[in-house]
Amino acid sequence: MKSTAPLLATLSANPWFGALPLRERRALLTAAEPLRLRAGEMLFRQGDKVPAGQGAFYGLVSGSFKISSLREDGKEAILAVLEAGNWFGEISLLDQQPRTHDATALGEALVLALPRAAFDAAMQRHAFSQAICRMLAARTRSLYGMVEDATLRSTRARVARRLLLLARGDATQASDARPVLPVSQEALAMMLGITRQTLSKELKALVQGGAISLGYGRIAIESPAVLEGWGSAA
Repeated sequence: MKSTAPLLATLSANPWFGALPLRERRALLTAAEPLRLRAGEMLFRQGDKVPAGQGAFYGLVSGSFKISSLREDGKEAILAVLEAGNWFGEISLLDQQPRTHDATALGEALVLALPRAAFDAAMQRHAFSQAICRMLAARTRSLYGMVEDATLRSTRARVARRLLLLARGDATQASDARPVLPVSQEALAMMLGITRQTLSKELKALVQGGAISLGYGRIAIESPAVLEGWGSAA
């Protein structure tokens, strides 16, 4: 890519990428190639192998992606929503196994595709390999938290906790939470693995409690403290 300055400024707002040494950030952007996707287009599917020489580690410049899994009967589970600034796709490069889930553009999206060879070369550098370890550690903590929530917490607490995660960008986990979440109730239900009817009941309770308010395709957090209280409940 000819100039990485605009991309560097945009992507460095992400906590993970921004924490990389400047030299590493520039090296990634220089080696990556842009790839545009349309709404609904899949970057990769669960079970796909990663061909040698092709884009394998991805940086999301604009738009958003859902990371999901689809059962044979058509039921979909959304595991995460990736927003601009996030990098993903590292798992299959580390264990040389097929893709673990589907990655689908939720709207028009621009990603940077870093080839396997460039990723492997970067992994030989201490700063980058340690950053990948921190990324995996953060995602493992998040997954453990979701398993704990599904096992030990009430549905209402799970809803509240997922809304708090989404407020910080879900996978991004930014330090500053945003007050309005651009998420539909259908998508939120698929993230939690519950029916729309069950979710609607729990959201109404949170609205009545003053924690949130609802709009078309959006959920506003009216009181983070109240929502956190529900999230910490058993």
